[in-house]
Amino acid sequence: MNITIISVGKIKEKYFKDAILEYSKRLSIYCKLKLIEVQDEKAPESYSQAEILQVKAKEGEGIIKNIKDGSYVIALEVKGKMLSSEDLAEKIQGLGLQGNSHLIFIIGGSLGLSQEVLNRADFKLSFSPMTFPHQLMKVVLLEQIYRAFKINSNEPYHK
Repeated sequence: MNITIISVGKIKEKYFKDAILEYSKRLSIYCKLKLIEVQDEKAPESYSQAEILQVKAKEGEGIIKNIKDGSYVIALEVKGKMLSSEDLAEKIQGLGLQGNSHLIFIIGGSLGLSQEVLNRADFKLSFSPMTFPHQLMKVVLLEQIYRAFKINSNEPYHK
């Protein structure tokens, strides 16, 4: 299975880079992983609604151009569906069995995802009603994808 994570913004902190590298290595035996970083847009301190939409649209363009046709797209969205680790594992396994060989997970910027990206998503996944920095979210997502593969392989990491 091919898994791509498209995220807005660069990872600068060494400790996040180290965690991302560790989970990327762990995942390499289960899937082909690709990480894509889309540039985040600068905006003023206080945003008008029009500026928010403009920033999200610009970031969304960068995301959309990296989505390959035929991919199953999962957008991380606070209003999405919450799943347990077991449910996520089942979803990933089910998608593979249905012939979806390329899953794309999308992590938005600080203002969220554009409507265009949300419309393109096949599934909207929420980890929590709380907001997380994209750097931390990437680590959490990678860990949960790794956990899903361990669960699906009946390996002991999960417990």
